[in-house]
Amino acid sequence: MITKRIIPCLDVKNGRVVKGVNFLGVSDVSSPVELAKFYSDNGADELVFYDITASAEGRALFTDILCEVARTIFIPLTVGGGINTVADFDRVLKCGADKVSVNSGAIRNPDLIYEAAKLYGDQCVVISADVKRVDGVFRVFAKGGRENTGMEAISWIKRCVDNGAGEVVLNSIDTDGVKQGFDLEMLEAVCNVVNVPVIASGGAGCIDDFTKLFKALPKVDAGLAASIFHFGEVAISDLKKELKKNDIPVRM
Repeated sequence: MITKRIIPCLDVKNGRVVKGVNFLGVSDVSSPVELAKFYSDNGADELVFYDITASAEGRALFTDILCEVARTIFIPLTVGGGINTVADFDRVLKCGADKVSVNSGAIRNPDLIYEAAKLYGDQCVVISADVKRVDGVFRVFAKGGRENTGMEAISWIKRCVDNGAGEVVLNSIDTDGVKQGFDLEMLEAVCNVVNVPVIASGGAGCIDDFTKLFKALPKVDAGLAASIFHFGEVAISDLKKELKKNDIPVRM
């Protein structure tokens, strides 16, 4: 049986890890290099690094910090933020990323996923979708959750996977930072239309939220969280012990 992955997320702004609620009101947390090393040493299965203002500010991702993070850790690294061209994929991979996450860049140029998958392989391309309910419909948001594209999210995610995305990170803006549990309804809708790994993001508040996630939706491959790990509310080792106790396969 494939083990479920636990993935801390580093949202990086101006070279520091930050965290907000519903994508707003960010506060400073730590150095990305120190935090990345801590997670690598303490049981994280992978790490996600987002330069959260690169797209909104129309600039390239900070590569100096990324290189340092990649040198420090010994687990797979997914990187996103300001990925608009195949050249951006190339630059980030050369910095040490294993996978590249694209959101706003794919919205602007839907062919980007196809082109990148052709060059680097499906396993390297991650579609990260920031999704929020608008009048009862799942809508895709761009620029770090700041801009409603008007696109229906589930069909958009399916299209990205059909074009070659090998993994989906579903960020529920509705549950982000609220700590009331993952957005199971939204996740189930995505799992029903794709056959690639789906990573749940947004809403984890305690260990039980991960147990509920994997029990309710066995198709979900990984749980991603930020603040509960950053602020020491949940230790990854404790989380994995509890998951194992609940017959959910994890790498110890």
